[in-house]
Amino acid sequence: MKTVTLEVATREDVTRRALDALKGRKQRARISFGTPELLWKVLTAKRWEVLKTMAGQGPLTIREIARRVGRDVKAVHGDVHALLAAGLLERTDTGVAFPFDAIRVEFTLRAA
Repeated sequence: MKTVTLEVATREDVTRRALDALKGRKQRARISFGTPELLWKVLTAKRWEVLKTMAGQGPLTIREIARRVGRDVKAVHGDVHALLAAGLLERTDTGVAFPFDAIRVEFTLRAA
């Protein structure tokens, strides 16, 4: 199963992992956000539904995604482009793909 981890991480954490990868240390697939607020701004409930629908399905057209989630094509088009900009989806010759079978969300909420 190919899993991506969505996380809240500092720039230093991301840089450290990149340097580890350059040294040959295996890294998990991750997409990092600077704050929990940014994570939730990108991952709205409707976009989360798009990702769940696309997981493990291969490339889909925006029209097909809209049909599967039961939403308007124009609205899904906006969500797909936001997910592309965030690096969660990939463009293909036949549409867009979510190249993972599972999503893990990881962050820590600390006391102020």
